[in-house]
Amino acid sequence: MAKIFCVANQKGGVGKTTTAVNLAAGLAQLKQRVLLVDLDPQGNATMGAGINKATLEATVYHVLLGLNDIAAVRRTSETGQFDVLPANRDLAGAEVEMVELDNREKRLKDAIARVSGDYDFVLIDCPPALSMLTLNGLCAAHGVIIPMQCEYYALEGLSDLVNTIKIVHAKLNTDLKIIGLLRVMFDPRMTLSQQVSAQLEQHFGDKVFKTIIPRNVRLAEAPSYGMPGVVFDPSSKGAQAYISFGAEMVERIHSM
Repeated sequence: MAKIFCVANQKGGVGKTTTAVNLAAGLAQLKQRVLLVDLDPQGNATMGAGINKATLEATVYHVLLGLNDIAAVRRTSETGQFDVLPANRDLAGAEVEMVELDNREKRLKDAIARVSGDYDFVLIDCPPALSMLTLNGLCAAHGVIIPMQCEYYALEGLSDLVNTIKIVHAKLNTDLKIIGLLRVMFDPRMTLSQQVSAQLEQHFGDKVFKTIIPRNVRLAEAPSYGMPGVVFDPSSKGAQAYISFGAEMVERIHSM
């Protein structure tokens, strides 16, 4: 059965999609069977995996509304060698349409359960908001990976997310826990980055991943070529860091 993880942070621009896509590709290179679920109506993870969101006939939107199964909708990322449950703008309407549906916060969980045996890892790229879509991701997951920049505002938002995870754990999904905090876009030359990093280690201890993802232009360029950074430029510092992160994830899961 697959281990299911949300990549979540309600703050935008913190590298959620970059983390989800590159972790998926990094795990695939480690011979893991991976499904990447794009839960963001922007469809950036879909495009970053090399799949054209404009030509899709069915997406995660159709899965959430019960119109299709994941097995019929998933696509393979040729560049990343993992499967993708894609998204496009249609997903924006799901929030309203799901309000009247039964078991609305567990639609994704039920859908993933039908294909769970096909994968070792399912990674869910959540939108930058604590919405019904994010709630579906949290209800489906065994754990949450929180990418965050080492800056003051990131710490402010972290407490809100941790509280939300506690509420979901208590009321909807007792399996849910924080797997770890991933420091991304890290610039060691900035004193503030060093200070916030130290604070995270002090407060969260071994919940902070050892791997640190540096600020790296090659990771930022990769999506425009429709491929993960670990494939676009495997020798770049950012790609090497995500490969290390994939290995750390596998190790952490085996020790759980």
